[in-house]
Amino acid sequence: AATAAGAGTPATAAAPAAPAPSTAHPGPAPSAPHPGPAPRGRATLAVTSAATALTLMNYTAPMLTLPSTARAFGTPASLQAWLLNGTPLGLAVLLLVAGSLADAHGRRRVFLLGTLGLGLTTALGGFAASTLTFTLARVAQGAASAAVLAASLGLLAHAFPTGPERIRATAVWGAFVSAGIALGPLLAGTVSTLADWRWTYLALGSATLLVAALGTRTLDESRAPREGRTDLAGALALGLALASLLTALTLGRDGWLRPSVGLLALAAAALGALFVRVERRAAAPMIDLALFRTPAFRAATAGALFTGLAVIGFFSVLPALLQRGAGMAALTTAWLFLLWSGTAFVVALQSRRLAGRLSATYQLALGFGLSTAGVLALFGALEGAGWPRMLPGLVVAGAGSGLLNAALPRLAVDSVPRERVAMGSGANNTARYIGSSAGVALALALSTTGPDTALLASAALGLGGAAVTLAAGRGRGAGGSGT
Repeated sequence: AATAAGAGTPATAAAPAAPAPSTAHPGPAPSAPHPGPAPRGRATLAVTSAATALTLMNYTAPMLTLPSTARAFGTPASLQAWLLNGTPLGLAVLLLVAGSLADAHGRRRVFLLGTLGLGLTTALGGFAASTLTFTLARVAQGAASAAVLAASLGLLAHAFPTGPERIRATAVWGAFVSAGIALGPLLAGTVSTLADWRWTYLALGSATLLVAALGTRTLDESRAPREGRTDLAGALALGLALASLLTALTLGRDGWLRPSVGLLALAAAALGALFVRVERRAAAPMIDLALFRTPAFRAATAGALFTGLAVIGFFSVLPALLQRGAGMAALTTAWLFLLWSGTAFVVALQSRRLAGRLSATYQLALGFGLSTAGVLALFGALEGAGWPRMLPGLVVAGAGSGLLNAALPRLAVDSVPRERVAMGSGANNTARYIGSSAGVALALALSTTGPDTALLASAALGLGGAAVTLAAGRGRGAGGSGT
């Protein structure tokens, strides 16, 4: 997702910090009634939504340009996964760190640095001359995207403190996640048909720099400073753990039993345990582990993880499966991809109408159910059945994805204290991109025996996501109503 906060003249006054949650009763601090969104709330929503869309467009663009990019660099098949996984690596490693820094040092500041960095590194990616330089540019794009996504929900929560306006704002933000996912492959497919694939990244970089310029004039600053030094030890342990895990997932596609994969997995587990130990002792931890005792936070984290595993993982490789199995042209697959993600965009925008009738936790479960039904409707259609056969499944799965994209940001900010909303966003998106990296690896591995195997795995994970989310969200405070 994406965010923004700032003003033409940066505000120095921070929003009053709510008391930190006790370990006995962690969870959202009660908020007083608020007369409505902060001044320029609509501008904050517009800028953060635009940045979110551009961030996701950059994330998904390589799905359509992978063949031409690999040819340009002479990338062997064993290394082509890195052309896709550079951005997820940078995202997952730095999301939680970026969220903590945004809360402590200013969400507007972190957001603007992120949009500026994303614009520059995306444009530079278009000038890359080798697999290594392009992959490094993608990692840098992921790091900048982490700052954008982690700070954005914090800015929205500050601009829309509570009630129906917040529900509407997070639904719009979630819809632009779907819009970015939809438009990235379509832009890349169109540009690569008409011109060189590099122009895709030059266009995205220029647009992101424009959003950064707009943000400096329209966003208000907010922060929640706290006692204690920045948790550098926790940041280092978490970063190394996630880097080890995602590298293992990427290398595992060429053989899961290789010693290097096993050693990286063990390193990830050891560093993860070290991170938990550091966070328990830190005076100002990056994430308050006591939050995992609250049903809403558990549901938000589990929902994000399974969204990555079941939904993002499969649909990230769908264009390649359609080109390989059904023999479709790249641009045709982009339009089919747009049907799925475009439906998600529309449903996410309208999902606020469910807020009074359905809690965010149950909305997640319904989203997983619809996504599973849509994926199962695609069974047998990815190997030459023709695009009309795929339409019902893509629409139903898109509706499920739209519900997920709207409910996750809403629950992410409602499940943490107001002064820690960027941290909540960072934790939620970290879980999502860890899940998506594992989901992509699983989908690619299973698709070697046929696309229907990957379909069944996605459906099973979707059902698992519904069950785990409902189980995790049992208890008081799991509704995520936004009130």
